[in-house]
Amino acid sequence: MRVVTNKFPERFLWGGATAANQFEGGWNKGGKGPSTADMMTGGTHTTARRITPVLEEETYYPSHEAVDFYGHYKEDIKLLGEMGFKVFRMSINWSRIFPKGYELEPNEEGLKFYDDVFDELRKYNIEPLVTISHYETPYGLTEKYNGWASREVIDCYVRYCETIFKRYKDKVKYWLTFNEINCLTMALGAFMSGGILVNGKENSELSMNVKDNPQLRFQALHHQFIASAKAVKLGHQINSDFKIGCMIAYMTTYPNTCNPDDILLAQQKDQISNMLCGDVQVRGYYPKYATRFFEEKGIRIIMKQGDEEILKEGCVDFYSFSYYMSAVASADPNLEQVGGNLLGGVKNPYLKASDWGWQIDPKGLRYTLNHIYDRYQIPLMVVENGLGAVDVVEADGSINDQYRIDYLRDHILQMEEAVKDGVELIGYTMWGCIDLVSAGTGEMKKRYGFIYVDKDNEGNGTLERAKKKSFYWYKKVIETNGEDLE
Repeated sequence: MRVVTNKFPERFLWGGATAANQFEGGWNKGGKGPSTADMMTGGTHTTARRITPVLEEETYYPSHEAVDFYGHYKEDIKLLGEMGFKVFRMSINWSRIFPKGYELEPNEEGLKFYDDVFDELRKYNIEPLVTISHYETPYGLTEKYNGWASREVIDCYVRYCETIFKRYKDKVKYWLTFNEINCLTMALGAFMSGGILVNGKENSELSMNVKDNPQLRFQALHHQFIASAKAVKLGHQINSDFKIGCMIAYMTTYPNTCNPDDILLAQQKDQISNMLCGDVQVRGYYPKYATRFFEEKGIRIIMKQGDEEILKEGCVDFYSFSYYMSAVASADPNLEQVGGNLLGGVKNPYLKASDWGWQIDPKGLRYTLNHIYDRYQIPLMVVENGLGAVDVVEADGSINDQYRIDYLRDHILQMEEAVKDGVELIGYTMWGCIDLVSAGTGEMKKRYGFIYVDKDNEGNGTLERAKKKSFYWYKKVIETNGEDLE
């Protein structure tokens, strides 16, 4: 029987989320090596980012400076503290700890940087939520092993996990093993999520039209499943108080009509895009529907003896996910299509869209929370949700982002409805609490934050921080534990 409550839990974790490759900068400082993100050029809403096998002179790589959290972390964390953040989701740049990814000894200067960051968060009583791998595979692993396509990378990852678990065992409680691990179920994820060069070496676009190799992607995904399970078991051995979760890019998909073909298509998209990774990481085994999918796609997952036991022993403690929009599936290929976060679909006439064409669906978040919780019955966290928009700095310096407040309010209201439904929701970290580089397009123009950063798409700007209207609104939301949303 579900227990009905009318508000968020007393110790609800309100906060915001970032990723090192979009936020941190300092790409070659402090002994850091290049990551896959450091090999990706800038782009725009209409021009795809490129992946370059070597760095090109006079080419702009947004991650190299990003918004320079590396040099502004004290200022930035102070602003988060002023808002009253309970939690800050961030990632550790793997190549800052192991510059090539496969070294046997870590880079002490990199470890010290995160010590300083965690100490600064503690000053403001902000709990770090650390993503261990967030589209930041060391490029050395791509060059040596073709990234996660090779099983050798599992040991490199576990060595990295052991290093940071032991170093920060008294400073970090909440961990996520891989960001949006299900990105590898899509062609777009081969390089961004897996560090895989499909052609061995390439200078290609980061787009839905990249050359694909499903066998390579799903084998890499299996390697990440094993690595995640090993990390969970190891983390619990190092500190039994660790809470280690999965992170899924949840792509909620509705059938376009009650045509059974539409309904089955929507179900299949949910199974492969969303549930496959959740089932393996939460339940500890591959679901039966995956068997047919692999057979029909000509995919053969190569498992080593003991892999099934590793998956069973490394189930996550909680389930986290990103939610920005919903999509619509139809068996009719002639209907109008729209884009979105990783996955597009048929246009939904009942929804408005963002400046980037993502369909805005707050009620879909309530539906998704119930859908996930009914399946897994473990604590949930919404660790990415937000509105990418063009923000205008007025003559007086103010930034009136009421549209962002409206978006977040509507989604928070639906989270509250899900809590009333009985969902065990423990935290919310809206995406891009400080403006950062867009992962998909490499833009700065597409802004998410409560805090504005003076930088443009070409990398020009002072990096000065400024509070938006939404800064003060979210501060009030946290102070009242979600009760005052006006």
